Amino acid sequence: MICSVKQSAKLVSISSSSSSSSDLFRSRSSGLSFRYIKPRCLIIRSISATSDSKDCLNSVLNKSLNFGSIKGLWSKKYDLKRNECKAYEADRSQPIDENIELTDQQTKAEAAQKLKIGVYFATWWALNVVFNIYNKKVLNAFPYPWLTSTLSLAAGSLIMLISWGTRIAEAPKTDLDFWKALFPVALAHTIGHVAATVSMSKVAVSFTHIIKSGEPAFSVLVSRFILGESFPAAVYLSLLPIIGGCALAAVTELNFNMIGFMGAMISNLAFVFRNIFSKRGMKGKSVGGMNYYACLSMLSLLILTPFAIAVEGPQMWAAGWKTAVSEIGPNFVWWVAAQSVFYHLYNQVSYMSLNEISPLTFSIGNTMKRISVIVSSIIIFRTPVQPVNALGAAIAILGTFLYSQAKQ
Repeated sequence: MICSVKQSAKLVSISSSSSSSSDLFRSRSSGLSFRYIKPRCLIIRSISATSDSKDCLNSVLNKSLNFGSIKGLWSKKYDLKRNECKAYEADRSQPIDENIELTDQQTKAEAAQKLKIGVYFATWWALNVVFNIYNKKVLNAFPYPWLTSTLSLAAGSLIMLISWGTRIAEAPKTDLDFWKALFPVALAHTIGHVAATVSMSKVAVSFTHIIKSGEPAFSVLVSRFILGESFPAAVYLSLLPIIGGCALAAVTELNFNMIGFMGAMISNLAFVFRNIFSKRGMKGKSVGGMNYYACLSMLSLLILTPFAIAVEGPQMWAAGWKTAVSEIGPNFVWWVAAQSVFYHLYNQVSYMSLNEISPLTFSIGNTMKRISVIVSSIIIFRTPVQPVNALGAAIAILGTFLYSQAKQ
C-alpha cells in the first residue's frame, strides 16, 4: 500500500510538472499513437494490486491529463492485452510458414544447381572426346600442329563474334584493365594449347592424356614454390602415385616419342598457370565464363598467329593441305572444321563450369574427362596397350583422385 501511494505520488508530481504541456496532448489526441498509452499501461500493471490504487489512478489521470474515465482505459488495456496475445499467436505462426517455404526453395535451388553442373560435366566430357578424335584424325593426315591450333582459336573467335553480332549472346563490357589482366591467361593458354597439339601429333591420344593426368603435381609445385602456398602431408603423398603412374606408363609406351612427352609436360605446366590466372581474373568481373573464354580465344589467336606463320609458314601448309585432301578426300575439310568447332565448344563449357564450381571440383571433373578420352581413343584408334602400360595409367588416375580428396 505504501508502495502504491509512493508511486501515485510520483505520478502526481510528474503530471503536475507536465501540466503545462497538457494543451499539446489535447491538440494531438486525435493522432495519439500507442507509444503514449503503453507507459500508462505499464503503470497500471505495476500498481493494480489493490482497488485503492485504481481509484487513486483514476483521479490522477482525470485531473492531470483529462484522458477520460479510467474504466474505459482499463477496458482498453485488457482488450489490448487480449489483442496482443492474438497478434502474438498469429505472428508466431507466420515465420514458421516462411521458414518452411524458404527451406523448400533452397532445396529446389540446390537440386537445380546440381543438375546444372551435371549437365555441364556431361556436355564437357562428350565434346572433349569428339574433339580429340577429330583432332587426332586431322594430325595423322596433316601433321602441322601450329596451324591446327590456330584454326581452333580462329573458329571459336568467329563463332563468338557472330553470336554477339546476332544478339544470340550478350557482348561483354570490357575495358583496358580487363585485357591487361587477361593477357597472362591468354599467353599460358596459347602455350598449353600448342604444346598439347604438338604432343598429340607425335604420340597416341591416350599417352598424351595419361601424361596430362599428372597436372595436379604441377599445380602443387607451382603453388608451393611460386605462390608460397602450403598443403597437408596427405596432398604431397598423393603426388607419389601420380608421378609413379605417369612414369610407368611412359616407360612402357610402345610409341614413345620425346617431343610428344615433353609437349604434354609443357602443356601441364602452362595450363596450371592458366587456371590460376583465370580464377583470379574471373573474380569480381562482370564477364562470365562463356564470354571470358571468348575474349581469351581472341587474344590467344592474336598471340599465336605470328608464331605459327614463323614456325611452319604458308608454303608448308599449302603442300600439306594438298596431300591430305588427295589422300582423305573432301572429308578432310569436315574433319578440320569439326576439330576446330568442338575445341571451342568443349573449352567454352569447361569455363562455364569453372564459373559455377570450385577449382577442386573442376579438377575432379577434369580427371574424369581424361578417363573417358583415354578409353574412347584406345577403342576408336585401336591403340595397342600393354598390361603394364594400363597399370601405370590406372595408378596415375587413382593418384589424381586421392589428390583431390586430400586437398579437400
